[in-house]
Amino acid sequence: MENVAVAQLGQYLGAGLACIGMAGAAIGVGNVAGNYLSGALRNPSAAASQTATLFIGMAFAEALGIFSFLVALLLLFAV
Repeated sequence: MENVAVAQLGQYLGAGLACIGMAGAAIGVGNVAGNYLSGALRNPSAAASQTATLFIGMAFAEALGIFSFLVALLLLFAV
């Protein structure tokens, strides 16, 4: 019975560590958006041409968060 408790502890610990990636994704999205706004305020005429780059950067940063969430779910529910 003790082996089951250790296995569940490992699942919960691994899922918690995988959630660190979601925090990193949130920081990355904030960094991308903040740098875009900083550049747009410095040169408003170039902001429209950089919108696609903003969305691509946000998508890449958010994809890492989604992958870490998937890993956490797999650790919790895949037996």
